[in-house]
This record gives sequence, C-alpha cells and structure tokens, in this order.
Amino acid sequence: MKIAKVLLALVIGIGLLVPQGLAKDVWEMAQSEAYGEKSGGMLGRGFLNAGTSPVDIFVQTVNKTKSGPPLIGTLTGMAGGLGCTALRAGSGIVDVALFWVPGFNGFPVSRSYDNCLEETPEAVPAPTQFVAQEPMSAPIVTTVTAPAPVAPVVDQEPVARPKRVVRKHSAYDYVKK
Repeated sequence: MKIAKVLLALVIGIGLLVPQGLAKDVWEMAQSEAYGEKSGGMLGRGFLNAGTSPVDIFVQTVNKTKSGPPLIGTLTGMAGGLGCTALRAGSGIVDVALFWVPGFNGFPVSRSYDNCLEETPEAVPAPTQFVAQEPMSAPIVTTVTAPAPVAPVVDQEPVARPKRVVRKHSAYDYVKK
C-alpha cells in the first residue's frame, strides 16, 4: 500500500509538470529566472539528457567514420562520443539532483548530438551605424536658441528596441582547414 501511495504521488507530480513542459522548450525553461519554470525545465532537461546520453556514441561514431578515414574516423568518433556521453549524462544527473536549488540553472550541454561542446547561441548586440564625416575646412558658427516648450505626452507607446543579433559559434570556426 505504501508503494502505491508513492507511485500515485510521483504520477501526480509528473502530471503537474506536463503542462509546463508543453508550453516552452525545456532548454529555455531551465535558463529562466522564474523558479517554477526553472525547476520544471531543469528536471525535464536532466531526464532527457541522462536518458539520451548514449546516443552521442552512435551519432559521433557514424559521422566521423563517414567524414574521415575509416579506422581513424571510427576511433575518434567513438572516443568523442564516449566523452560527450559522460558529459551529457553528468549534466543530466546534476540537473535532476539540483533542480530545486534557487538561482542555479545547471550546466547545459549542446542540444546537438553531433558535437556536445558546441556553444549555444549567445546574444550579440546589433552593430551601430557610423556616419562618415567630412573633414571640416572652416569653423562652423551656430546660434543657440531656447527650445520651445513641449506638452507632456500621456499614454505614449513604448519605443521598440532594436533586435538582438544571435551569433552562433562552432568549434570548426577555430580550426584551420
């Protein structure tokens, strides 16, 4: 009877997390500042990473075998896959064990099974536009006048911020070909 109560509590707990899990991506939820969203996202991401960690071995072995010499590519793919499996499983275990800690968002690994060390896209501020100025040949004299009074604006809509450019880095950007 005691086991049935524990299983019922587990099913109810998971059932309460399902609507949150369907609302957003677990990687986005795990990085959230809101505690309820973060804890559900970290728990989901942790189970997902821990459960699917062996996939790294197969994906990287096959990809390296196709791209490189057969024996060397297989061995390097298997070694990289084993390393990424350990990293992904460790990240998943940490997420599941520490999802309840406020302010801690875990150690996320890449979503891609091709390369677990691939950096996640980071926000890069949009470049500003510079206007080229011609060199001044003679001094410019300006007259300063007082500005006209402006009536206060009520219910003004917020000013749209410029969109942030997301730049994605890859490990291959730094390797000389």
